[in-house]
Amino acid sequence: MADYREAFVGIDVAKLRNAIAVADAGREGEVRFFGEVDASEESMRRVIRRIATKFDRVYFCYEAGPTGYGLYRLIRSLGHECTVVAPSLIPRKPGDRVKTNRRDAFALARLLRAGELTAVWVPDEGHEAMRDLVRARAAAVETLRVHRQHVSAFMLKHGRIYPRKKGWTMRYLRWLQEQPFDHPAHQIALQEMVEAVCVSKERVDRLEGVIEEFVPAWSLAPIVRALQTLRGVD
Repeated sequence: MADYREAFVGIDVAKLRNAIAVADAGREGEVRFFGEVDASEESMRRVIRRIATKFDRVYFCYEAGPTGYGLYRLIRSLGHECTVVAPSLIPRKPGDRVKTNRRDAFALARLLRAGELTAVWVPDEGHEAMRDLVRARAAAVETLRVHRQHVSAFMLKHGRIYPRKKGWTMRYLRWLQEQPFDHPAHQIALQEMVEAVCVSKERVDRLEGVIEEFVPAWSLAPIVRALQTLRGVD
C-alpha cells in the first residue's frame, strides 16, 4: 500500500498545443512541468498513456472552453478520471494577473490535488448535438430579428406606416410589395431586405423542423414535452 502512487494532471488546453503539469500525491508532492504537446487526439493519447504508466492512478483536469469535451471523452475512454473545470470558479490569489500556459497548467494540477476545483456538467454526445442544434436555431432567430428590424427602419425612414397592428403576416408582406418609390434604388433595396427576411425565416423553420424530428430520441424528451404543456411554450 505504501508504494501506491497517484498523480494529478493539469492541462491548459489550446487550439494547437496543450501545456501539461503533473503533481504527485501528498501535501509536499512534487509538481513538475511535463511540457507542451500537440493538441491532436493521437498525440494526447500517447501522452496520457505515457503519464499513466508511471502511476497506479491518475486524475486529469482542464478548463471548460471552446475546445469542447473531446479531450474529456478521450481520457475517460482510456480508463482515467477527468474533471472539466468551471473557469469562473477557479480559486485565484489576489494580485495574480500573470497568465501563461505553463503557470495555468501548474495551478490546475495543484488545485486538483487539493480538491479545490468545481466541475461542470459534461453532456453526452447526443445531448451536445441537440445543444448545438438549438444554438443554431437561436442564431437563426437573431438573424431574422435583425433583418426584420432593417425593413422596419427603412419603412419608417420613408414615412411608410403599416395601418394594422400585427406585422410580418402574409398581408404585411403584400403591403411591403405594394409600396411604390420614386427612385428604383429604393425599390431594389427594399426587395433585397425583404428577401433576406424570407430566407432567414425559412432557415428558422428548417431548424425547428429538425429539432422536432430529433426530440423523441433525446434523453431530455420527457422534460421538453412537459414544458410544452405550459401556455406560450413550444
